[in-house]
Amino acid sequence: MKAASRISALLAGIAMVATVSVAKADEITVGYFLEWPMPFQYAKVKGLYDEALGMKVNWKSFDAGTAMSAAMASGDVQISVSQGVPPFVVATSAGQDLQVADIAVVYNDNDNCVVKAALEIDKDSAKELEGKKAGVPIGTAAHYGFLKQMEHFGVDVSTMEVVDMAPPDGAAAFAQGSLDMVCGWGGSLRRMMEHGNVLLTGEEKDAIGISVYDVTSVPASFAAEQSDVLAKFLKVTADMNAKWLTDSEEMLPVIANDAGMSEEDAADTLKGFQFPTVEAQLSDKWLGKATPEFLKGVGDFFKEQGNIPASRDTYDGAVNTGPLAAAAKM
Repeated sequence: MKAASRISALLAGIAMVATVSVAKADEITVGYFLEWPMPFQYAKVKGLYDEALGMKVNWKSFDAGTAMSAAMASGDVQISVSQGVPPFVVATSAGQDLQVADIAVVYNDNDNCVVKAALEIDKDSAKELEGKKAGVPIGTAAHYGFLKQMEHFGVDVSTMEVVDMAPPDGAAAFAQGSLDMVCGWGGSLRRMMEHGNVLLTGEEKDAIGISVYDVTSVPASFAAEQSDVLAKFLKVTADMNAKWLTDSEEMLPVIANDAGMSEEDAADTLKGFQFPTVEAQLSDKWLGKATPEFLKGVGDFFKEQGNIPASRDTYDGAVNTGPLAAAAKM
């Protein structure tokens, strides 16, 4: 399916879902990714969220952030940990009332596109990708990175066959030789790298303005009606990020097992992750100023590319620092 039509389908799906309902007072459901190891998973396994929130916390894994948006729209999920900025922007641009609650993780080296080794295409010959077939998870951070890289190299994406594929499926198809290029993250990206090469490193992407980070997102109704629950959740998450800096040896086996990875692979992935402190997140570098501006930039870019019909005039209302500020005082 073409990228634009795939996003149009996502937008239509969001529009058709009824207004999100707030979770029952005695439990919530949180979305997350497998093969995406993060410190919060230590608390997930140890039941620390249930203890802090005083309620049952259910967990549901997803393959892509677009599915997280749909689950929050239907009321099946109240909090999504590590949702990519692009799927968040796609949903909020379509009118879904979601809000960023914190910066979950920064990971320029853990989200990328890989070109088949046999093609021998690198950053000096990227134009040769025109006419090739690429597997891309549409509407995600990987899709945004793909489009930005192709724009940087002057590649006409309209000449390419872009197939919507979740990273695990894309990695499998790439290994079988049915794709020329594939994009993804985490464990899937690791498997993709076994059969090809990236065009730009994380540092090189950052240098040309391709920022890659995820957020913790929530329906605005949940943030308003259960702000204390959300603040407690963010407090536990922040505590786990801080604990990782001093107790990684204790935490790694638990995190790796919960992520469905070997300790070696989980540790290698985590090396490419940064977890901003709460103080940093509340500053202008992140939620105070830069994040709303970045959301606007992503929205405008998708609109220019014809992937969404319109972007919002401003995304300031899509960032809610209240619960995180409350967490900082706990």
